[in-house]
Amino acid sequence: MQPLPNHLANILSIRNTDLARAIQVTAVDYYDTSGTLVKKYYTKALTLAPLGSTHIDLPESAQKGGFGANFIVRWMADEEVNAPIIECVMAGNQGIVTSGRVVKEAPRERAN
Repeated sequence: MQPLPNHLANILSIRNTDLARAIQVTAVDYYDTSGTLVKKYYTKALTLAPLGSTHIDLPESAQKGGFGANFIVRWMADEEVNAPIIECVMAGNQGIVTSGRVVKEAPRERAN
């Protein structure tokens, strides 16, 4: 793997966009360039109040994820809500904002 020309700090932002209902962030998993799990955030669900937000900071010195690192954010709500806004801001000698995308998971098989 070639080294990156510039390492950037990353701030993952998770914002509840619902005006009246809370959501629960159930997992945030951080994967490196090769798709290997680097770190699991949140050992229990984090409730975000209506219009509430949270973030995860990765300093410029945190280079373990590499250039193609990914966050997978899982969330749920007890009733229908507006989807949260999930973005990552990468900053250093330049700045980049990336928006989250919905990733569908395959249904898990039931154990017999």
